[in-house]
Amino acid sequence: MGERFDVEKITLGTRSRPINMKILHINTERTWRGGEQQTLYLLKGLTNRNIRADLVAQPHSPMAERAIEAGINVFATTMRSEIGFWAGSRIRRLIKQSNYDIIHSHTSHAHALAFWASMGCGIRRLVTRRVDFSIFRHSFLHLSGIKYRRMADYYIAISRKIKDVLINDGLAPERIFVVHSGIDPDRFRHLSGNHLIKEFNLQPHEKMVINVAHLAGHKGQQFFVRAIPQVLEKNRDVRFFIVGGGELSAELQALSTALGIGHKLIFTGFREDVGAFYKLADLFVMSSVQEGLGTAVLDALAMGIPVVAANSGGLPEIISDGHTGRLVEPANPNALADGIIQLLTNTDLAKRMASRGRELVRNNFCIDTMVANNIEVYRTVLNRAG
Repeated sequence: MGERFDVEKITLGTRSRPINMKILHINTERTWRGGEQQTLYLLKGLTNRNIRADLVAQPHSPMAERAIEAGINVFATTMRSEIGFWAGSRIRRLIKQSNYDIIHSHTSHAHALAFWASMGCGIRRLVTRRVDFSIFRHSFLHLSGIKYRRMADYYIAISRKIKDVLINDGLAPERIFVVHSGIDPDRFRHLSGNHLIKEFNLQPHEKMVINVAHLAGHKGQQFFVRAIPQVLEKNRDVRFFIVGGGELSAELQALSTALGIGHKLIFTGFREDVGAFYKLADLFVMSSVQEGLGTAVLDALAMGIPVVAANSGGLPEIISDGHTGRLVEPANPNALADGIIQLLTNTDLAKRMASRGRELVRNNFCIDTMVANNIEVYRTVLNRAG
């Protein structure tokens, strides 16, 4: 079966030792979401530890521009598909010129592109997997099985749930490491939310409940919306905010109108000032039916905000029901409403849960821990390679 290895269980005390490795990272995304933020955190952390970490990214993408601002060496390369000849040729030249030890892919398209570009180069191929979907979810003739079993040497799963999914899909456990995502627990602490009070006419007696996520089916916002009328039956002094944009925006707004809660539920769309919503929130709700880990939940706990979350994906690795928050049945508006009502009503209980959650985040889910654990994966991969 091979060696068992879960990075989050290792005590890290090796940061002072010199680390001689060169890592080429690939991110093919043209937009900015949680995976890109994690990639940037990792690149900056590696660079701060004097580990060479270069990035291949789409020209003029947020990933490329923010990495350049952070002082990362970026190779802007147009990557239109998983088998792009021009992009693959350029990446192959980079590998040969700089003699990288590991090529670390952060997106699905990067996974395949890295394989074609590195064939015969003797480099270790590592892929970070951030979603808890089966690899066969959109697979034609189960061709994803070939991609995942043959086109990378090792995987980093950002939760134990994702590792379990990969194993269930046929990957060998010894090829999969678990490294939880990390956040900066202080990144919103010094922000102000005062401008939101005026913008949305928030009243002092109103409670503010927020959901921060991309508007997509697996995020389960439809169940959150359906839970709101039940909450309002118990407490009319609550305002709800869904912060984010996405393909289900119009559908969710139509549902809100049909339920007659349009005046109590606000869809903000994409916001640059998302931290301001955390600053004012009394409760955070994560309604996902599938979730790799849930960094938005980590952000909420870091701010001391009580959390109600669905028992799905990697969320139980953050939320322990009754201890660091409420964990309720997924895809169930009634259960979601009960959890929201409980924590809005029993503020002392909610505060105790949030306090324990904040301690958990600082001890186990900070950027420094995430970066150090990725380095341990790199060490292990290179040691196994001899």
